[in-house]
Amino acid sequence: MEREKNPCLWCDCYDPDLGCTMSPLDKSYACLLENREIHFFLQMVPPTVTQQEHKVTMRNGKPFFYEPMELKTARAKLRAYLSRHKPETPFQGAVRLTVRWIFPVKGKHRDGEYRTTRPDTDNLQKMLKDIMTELHFWKDDAQVASELVEKFWGNLPGIFVKIEDLSNG
Repeated sequence: MEREKNPCLWCDCYDPDLGCTMSPLDKSYACLLENREIHFFLQMVPPTVTQQEHKVTMRNGKPFFYEPMELKTARAKLRAYLSRHKPETPFQGAVRLTVRWIFPVKGKHRDGEYRTTRPDTDNLQKMLKDIMTELHFWKDDAQVASELVEKFWGNLPGIFVKIEDLSNG
């Protein structure tokens, strides 16, 4: 079916006059449009450099802000990993974003222990959400209406990301 005639490309339960004709019971578990969610794990050492680390220099007596090479490299790496998981269509309404940052175990720390040292979660999230916006995971990161962020030490470092559509209830 063409997209204009059937905005729901995941099933044949769409009628142009009636809309979705799937029963509410079936919708609760079978409709991917109703219960849209994606999750993935980026197996990598998470960047510790954050968006807050822009540098400033003076040019012709005016401040000039720039990204240091370490930040550019971290941004490019994160973008490359995230681009593999970009949804076919951006989320349209409110979403819940769950992110677990897992850093390689160091020193006396144990696998699964919460990380209580820098970088701060809000600084980690800023670059991640900006890149996800650039890649069209959603139209605007203001759509992230609910957010859970955790930092751990772990034997398998990486970033777990889960996005849930909240617009249907």
